[in-house]
Amino acid sequence: MSIHNQNNDLPRGCIQQLEITSECLKGNPLGDPHVRQVPVYLPHAYDACDADENGSYPVMYYLAAYTNSGQGVVEWRAFGESIPERLDRMIHEQKMGPTVVVFPECFTRLGGNQYLDSPAMGAYASHIHDELIPLVESTYAVKKGASHRAVLGKSSGGFAAIRFAMDFPGQWGAIANHSGDAGFDLLYQRDFPAVADILAQFNGDIEKFIKRFWKAKKVMGSHILAMMHLCMAATYDGEDANDVKLPFDLDTCELDAVRWQKWLAHDPVNRVTQSVTALQQLNGLYMDCGFRDQYYIHYGMRQLSKKLEKAQIEHTYTEFNGTHSGIDYRLDESLPYLYEKIK
Repeated sequence: MSIHNQNNDLPRGCIQQLEITSECLKGNPLGDPHVRQVPVYLPHAYDACDADENGSYPVMYYLAAYTNSGQGVVEWRAFGESIPERLDRMIHEQKMGPTVVVFPECFTRLGGNQYLDSPAMGAYASHIHDELIPLVESTYAVKKGASHRAVLGKSSGGFAAIRFAMDFPGQWGAIANHSGDAGFDLLYQRDFPAVADILAQFNGDIEKFIKRFWKAKKVMGSHILAMMHLCMAATYDGEDANDVKLPFDLDTCELDAVRWQKWLAHDPVNRVTQSVTALQQLNGLYMDCGFRDQYYIHYGMRQLSKKLEKAQIEHTYTEFNGTHSGIDYRLDESLPYLYEKIK
């Protein structure tokens, strides 16, 4: 029961668990499961029997932020609406139409995912595009094809949404990027000394740190910060899961220019020029960010928006009075936007 929601008569959708056995993730370097339970939101109106041969519903894919998972984002919230509750309300209020929403389950031993294919992490982008999308379209009464398919997320999920549009042209009708990782120079570099200090407690032994992290009775925020940077290193510059290297010297914290360039090559800001044709295939590109984002992502998002504008790529970019935290209410803007673009 949702105590905070006073409208208990609201028509409710349901969450089904779709099991997927992934060949892309089988034998992945981190030893993470290749069989996953993927939550799928079906609106109250859902009836597969009423679907024509082209399906009845548009479909959205919501990518969880770092430290969260597909299972995590659909759970009940003590304060505020869960995403399924928000969908129920918005559909009931006719702010958007009935939509199937898929929550890919891509949590990893490194605490989350950027949803790219990485030799040190696993082929998560391929898993979603080559395995999950076809399974969803063969299982549920959804409209097939890119024009009826959207992807969205916050933070790492927002980063992945814009990268999916860039890297998989013709696969998505619209995307929404909420406070997605961008402007890597400002976003990541300021934390390198703190990460070096944490790893110094483990004599720079990254595998020892990871093992201790998962055995700890209490996980400290500083350790999550260090784990996040290891996840980024494995994603942006990872060749071997057993030999993840950060783009700075663990002793002096001096930047390794060669490795850092590999990170920067993944920054959405730096990929616009090579992705113009792909981005032009979208029907809708929505972005927003809080202008008090504690990770300074608003600066990267401004850079990204300016690059898109210069490339004459139509998009919507909005800033709001908020930080990087507690911004699910921004879905009230992006979900109707996406629905209109893919319905």
